[in-house]
Amino acid sequence: MRGPRGPRLVEEGLAGQLHQMLPPARGPRGRRSASCVRTAVFIFIVTFLWLQLHMASMSGSGSSSGANGAGRHGGAGGADADNSLHEFLNVVPPHLHKFLLGRNSSLANSTEPPPQPSLNLTMVRQAIEQYNAYQVVLNEGRLGPLHNDSLVIVIQVHARITYLRHLLVSLAQARGIENVLLIISHDFFDPEINELVHSIDFCKVMQIFYPYSIQTHPNEFPGESLGDCPRNIKKEQALKIKCLNAEHPDLYGHYREAKFTQTKHHWWWKANRVFDHLEVTRNHTGLVLFLEEDHYVAEDFIEALRLMQKATAVHCDKCNILSLGTYLKTYNYYGDSKNKEAAKAKRLGHSTSNIPPSWNFEILPTLYQQYQKAEVTQWMSNSHNMGMAFNRTTWREIRQCVKYFCNYDDYNWDWSLQQVSQNCMPHKLHALVMRGPRVFHIGECGVHHKKANCNSTAAISKVMKVLHNAKKHLFPSHLTITMPAKLKKTKPLRKGNGGWGDLRDHQLCYNMTVKDFVLG
Repeated sequence: MRGPRGPRLVEEGLAGQLHQMLPPARGPRGRRSASCVRTAVFIFIVTFLWLQLHMASMSGSGSSSGANGAGRHGGAGGADADNSLHEFLNVVPPHLHKFLLGRNSSLANSTEPPPQPSLNLTMVRQAIEQYNAYQVVLNEGRLGPLHNDSLVIVIQVHARITYLRHLLVSLAQARGIENVLLIISHDFFDPEINELVHSIDFCKVMQIFYPYSIQTHPNEFPGESLGDCPRNIKKEQALKIKCLNAEHPDLYGHYREAKFTQTKHHWWWKANRVFDHLEVTRNHTGLVLFLEEDHYVAEDFIEALRLMQKATAVHCDKCNILSLGTYLKTYNYYGDSKNKEAAKAKRLGHSTSNIPPSWNFEILPTLYQQYQKAEVTQWMSNSHNMGMAFNRTTWREIRQCVKYFCNYDDYNWDWSLQQVSQNCMPHKLHALVMRGPRVFHIGECGVHHKKANCNSTAAISKVMKVLHNAKKHLFPSHLTITMPAKLKKTKPLRKGNGGWGDLRDHQLCYNMTVKDFVLG
């Protein structure tokens, strides 16, 4: 099943109204006057549709939110959220408060999609189709068109609006952000997230929507089909009951779970979309930086990328990917000293309970010099997959290895990309990595990790403290490049993590390289 397409959407109700209001289907980047008119009409349509969706959601979830406490923004943690709000508002410039303030003037801490029992799937599919078809670039008239060598930032967004709010605050404070095109790639249509994105005024913005999501296909592939095999059923039993994918469990004997396969599908779709299918990036030759909704950036990340790009041209012609990020628990400025303290305490028979955890973010002043250092290394999926940037030349080599990416039995896009690098690309991925990170991971909960308390503010506070203490060391005038005489050989990937044995996933992934592909 697929959403309505073609000149006639659905000639009844809201769909008919939208169809009547749409401008003629010119190319999404025509003459300036036509573009302005189209943008204005598009914004009117989106606003009108948002109001309809919002009213439906409010009417359907009002009673349930009351029964559950305070719905998306409240609950038992409401007081803590209010305290967190005041804490962050005190350190964020006033003109950026709008990104932190939700409808209820509090910080949302939910990492799961909000309940939307009355959201009409037909309307959602129509809205997604219009966003993807018209490719409107907001703020283009005020900030000017994208230059071919400008930075493009792509953010993969699900439904964790709290993290996205803080990411936008960090982006807004970055020097040079006004020259960037920010592409928000969604796999969940949420009126409140759309409203937040439409409030962005510090750079050019475009929204794209992954059209094969679980939300839009809840009872059919790529979502969970009624005839799909249960995850843990044995293959012999699956063959007996003749479930749809009985012949194709993963390498661990498990059957697909849509909530895990979606992330890899979305990543591959958005990369194809940005490099090959959008008009605004058709002639783009610059870097594309990949972020996710639970990332946070330093204010000099754009300048750091510029220095890295300049350094690779002079010192590392084989470097084809730039990495700005690190994970919070691996970013330990004083891990060595902590280990020494622990060893000393054990020798003396003292308790080690008072020694700070290895991921505490206090920074030793002598290590601030890391902020102007970068090192060359082979790209590793578990170390360099956050805040990574590459250009069209690298993308073309990756895309030519589509079968290696799409057939590899691992539901993680980054492990699949390492498979591509090691076994297919003529020039393996070599990364220039910032020793002092400019991109941080602030997500406490997500697809892979669930905690009793998914409050995101603790990690955000730590990152903000790091950046505050390092402020005078940002914006280095140059980079010091560390290049080992001989790069260590990357160990061959062990077998994948599974979750990707279903041939339907392989085919859908492969079809995303086709511009006009429509799921049948």
